[in-house]
Amino acid sequence: MSRWEWDYENDQWTRLPSYLKHLPLFTRHFDLTSKFFRFLWALFLKGLAYRFYVRIKVHGEFHTVAKNYPKLIVISNHASHLDATSMAAAIPFRYWPDLYIAAAKDYFFGNPIFAFFSKHCLGAIPIDRKDKKGEAVKLCLTLLKELDRIWMIFFPEGTRSPDGAIQEFRRGISLFSEQTSTPILFIYIKGNASLWPKGQLLPSPGSLDIYVGPVVPPGSKDLLHDKFVQWVRQIDPEVDIKGEA
Repeated sequence: MSRWEWDYENDQWTRLPSYLKHLPLFTRHFDLTSKFFRFLWALFLKGLAYRFYVRIKVHGEFHTVAKNYPKLIVISNHASHLDATSMAAAIPFRYWPDLYIAAAKDYFFGNPIFAFFSKHCLGAIPIDRKDKKGEAVKLCLTLLKELDRIWMIFFPEGTRSPDGAIQEFRRGISLFSEQTSTPILFIYIKGNASLWPKGQLLPSPGSLDIYVGPVVPPGSKDLLHDKFVQWVRQIDPEVDIKGEA
């Protein structure tokens, strides 16, 4: 299925508040509004925010990965609200139409302004963390199965680390990868916890290092966690791992 034809509605859609009903949150028809705001967002991220305030250095490159893997689950450590935007800034703009970010519905879609920004700028998928029916899981699985080209960003720890240590992975990452046979790209963000730790109102200026890692096959959450930690330790031997002495 082409990204230009994608349209999806499910139970999450029907439960959205009225002020979100006009937003085609699950539609990838890039109208002029979306193109305009996404261009402005790219200009802000790449030309201003992540050039002068927070500088990012990318280790590795995305072009070869994109050429060989049009469909990927992209995972990263998660210790800051900078993580999603810094990854987007690191990824070349030409790949943004295929980029989806699994984002917490209560935070990224909590009001009309955030919802508009999340849809038009981030390409975010609203994930209801209190969803008992598994609608968010069904949505992500459907996207990964049906779309020919998709890079879906997940933070497998589920929530931001309070101290920067890499936490255990939750089962969602193995569920999504195994049921859709989608390979996984590792990304490591170094310095995120110090610039915008959990509980801090705004980010501090500084620098981030973003490492583009290997692409690995689907596996259990524990196996993926072990592989991710093993790779990260080659880059950052002093990285903290939750649960280790």
